[in-house]
Amino acid sequence: MTTPADYKAKLTDEQYNILFNKATEVPFSGEYDQMFAEGEYACAACGTVLFDSDKKFDAYCGWPSFYDAKPGAVIFHEDTTLGMKRVEVTCATCGGHLGHVFEGEGLDIPTDQRYCINSLSLTFIPKVAER
Repeated sequence: MTTPADYKAKLTDEQYNILFNKATEVPFSGEYDQMFAEGEYACAACGTVLFDSDKKFDAYCGWPSFYDAKPGAVIFHEDTTLGMKRVEVTCATCGGHLGHVFEGEGLDIPTDQRYCINSLSLTFIPKVAER
């Protein structure tokens, strides 16, 4: 079983702080905010694939945004910190904090959900060209 110490040794201090202390990266600072290459996004801690690139869109919020997650890859939790009522999104495998999901924003996307995710909680796996 992987322990917090194992993750701390693998991740940068900032990644660990986001994933396991529920911090948030500065908006518009993340590597994946404006990246739209084909591939998959996995949890930076445990490697579980969480999102497909074809579900990613630009929500102009400063964090990578997706309109859907891989089935069973994430878990939702009520978050009432900072005087707000939000829904936290965590990795179903390791419990790492990924960000939040928002509904009912009237965006032109196939679902009514915007997963607002910290870049530092993710690892990008590029699509391999078929031969």
